Amino acid sequence: MGIFSIFSKQKQKEDLNKGLEKTRTNVFNKLSKAVAGKSKVDDEVLDNLEEALVTSDVGVKTTLKIIERIEARVARDKYLGTDELNRILREEIEALLEENNSGDGEDFVLSEDKKPYVIMVVGVNGVGKTTTIGKLAYNFKRVGKSVMLGAADTFRAAAVDQLTIWSQRVDVPIVSQGMGADPASVAFDTLKSAIAQNTDVVIIDTAGRLHNKVNLMNELSKVKRVMQKLVPDAPHEILLILDASTGQNAIEQARQFVATNEVNAIALTKLDGTAKGGVVIGISDQFKIPVKYIGVGEQKEDLQIFNRKEFVETLFTD
Repeated sequence: MGIFSIFSKQKQKEDLNKGLEKTRTNVFNKLSKAVAGKSKVDDEVLDNLEEALVTSDVGVKTTLKIIERIEARVARDKYLGTDELNRILREEIEALLEENNSGDGEDFVLSEDKKPYVIMVVGVNGVGKTTTIGKLAYNFKRVGKSVMLGAADTFRAAAVDQLTIWSQRVDVPIVSQGMGADPASVAFDTLKSAIAQNTDVVIIDTAGRLHNKVNLMNELSKVKRVMQKLVPDAPHEILLILDASTGQNAIEQARQFVATNEVNAIALTKLDGTAKGGVVIGISDQFKIPVKYIGVGEQKEDLQIFNRKEFVETLFTD
């Protein structure tokens, strides 16, 4: 590993540490209360721990799963001190994330046999979808990949304009037909241009409305079918963008999108502005879909490949 890679990794850790500060403080305060005055992990400690996790937006179902695992370890080991609870909690959460393939990646690498690698981005308006696309484009370009954007969220003029601004900011080409254009036509033209230019990565933005799920599902299905005329296995990644600061609302959004799309990757934005970062754990567990990217700031560099070991270590280290 070169010296610049070392500095880059160190900066990522620092950014993650800063981005999770509010969540870490929230979790630690609640965990401290859970074990206050106790030396042994007993039923009362577990009840308090359950409450701490639920109120940290881990979610009820996932919290109960974690508590059951800890109960099993308490029963097996007979005596566990509260000083060991932090370590056990870290181990069980990391294992839970590993089971769902969340946090496997190390950098913005792609399969060499898929070119162009097509990412279709979905998510409601306001979650940071356009910003995440811009950050993705920057990071793929940073590791030497050529990128092209497709402005297929043609329902709002602002979406097209914002994506155009990001394409200029990170200096990547964009295919756009303006507001009101057929999203599938935009996606088709984007892929056609990308193939002609031997582009490595194509990122397609899509409409972010949920008020009519049937229409949205039909529209996204059409986009996929049209892209497959040029790239038979496209899209390779259907990336759902969720706003971590909305806590349990993010889980409800995920439920609706997963029901209508073959989502196979999740990006959680705005972790730096919230104390609800525990939702990362709940979303990964409930939907069995890998959390692949996390946003820890507003700058183009502030999108990271999710690394479960670093996430858990940062979250539970005071």
